[in-house]
Amino acid sequence: MNNLIELTKVMVEGLISSSDSVSVKEFESDDDNTILIEVMVSSDDMAKVIGHGGKTINAIRTIAQAASYNEDNKIVKINVDSY
Repeated sequence: MNNLIELTKVMVEGLISSSDSVSVKEFESDDDNTILIEVMVSSDDMAKVIGHGGKTINAIRTIAQAASYNEDNKIVKINVDSY
């Protein structure tokens, strides 16, 4: 499961100016078939991660979901927030 966290972190770090300001963590989910990933970035980088109309974050979610199909076939949910 750690691979999905690392994959998400690498994708987000490639988008923003300061990779030190990224935090990617997995949280417990009520459903055993779901992986919940929380991405925290600085408020300055939030727009870069979300993208116009959410296209960037949706692309990240799609790639993470495809990677999950290769591993354990769980549903991946990624939430982005700023600090």
